[in-house]
Amino acid sequence: MSNLEAWLIIILVLGVIASNIAVLKYSAKFKMPQFGKAPTKKSQAKTTDDSAEQEAESSTTSTSPGPNDDKQ
Repeated sequence: MSNLEAWLIIILVLGVIASNIAVLKYSAKFKMPQFGKAPTKKSQAKTTDDSAEQEAESSTTSTSPGPNDDKQ
């Protein structure tokens, strides 16, 4: 292996390491959901409010097919 090829491989490896460190620093800023933990009270209240709204909407809408509905 020539001297130039060895330097190219070394530079390539250092570049991969530097890019991986940069990606780790960038991704550390994001909040990830914690698996296995119970949801907080704030998020539980929101989900119950959303489900109540969806139930209210579904009970008021009619299920009969309209003139523009495709027949299957």
